Amino acid sequence: MINVDVRPMSRAEFDRWQIAVVADYAQEQVTAGNWTADEALRRSEEANRAFLPQGMDTPDMVFLLGVLADGTTIGRLWIGLTHPRGVAHCAYLYDIEVVAEHRGQGLGRALLTAAERTARKHGARALELNVFGYNTTALNLYGSSGYRVTTQQMRKDLRTDLESAADPAQADDAVRTSSP
Repeated sequence: MINVDVRPMSRAEFDRWQIAVVADYAQEQVTAGNWTADEALRRSEEANRAFLPQGMDTPDMVFLLGVLADGTTIGRLWIGLTHPRGVAHCAYLYDIEVVAEHRGQGLGRALLTAAERTARKHGARALELNVFGYNTTALNLYGSSGYRVTTQQMRKDLRTDLESAADPAQADDAVRTSSP
């Protein structure tokens, strides 16, 4: 495995990262079907402010860049040293991302290992994260790295072709009249 070191983000790096992480999270929520495109950026900004009320200086939050031995930045980490739901001795990985041009080289696993090492160094006995169900690459990485599902949300899209009609009442009538 490639060795990835981590270093704290500078203030300028944090500011650039925060813009990117808000936009990325908004898009993830849209892709997952949780938010509409119209509301996503606003909701993502609100969530970010709630988690980081003091920005980079929010207590128990660690913001790191993953770097190779030659100094090349290959990714980013946001680790909460206290769990958002109060799980004892469990850190939380809010964000892990390998820079696009460095993906597919095993660096995600190396960055995840660096996150685990950092959490352990700060006294955590476990590290938890959330992954969207559509992100099969991440699901495979976490599963093969020893992470197990602790909770799971599932959804089924109940829309029909008829519901996409201009008049929702007509769609309801069509469904009722076609039922046995």
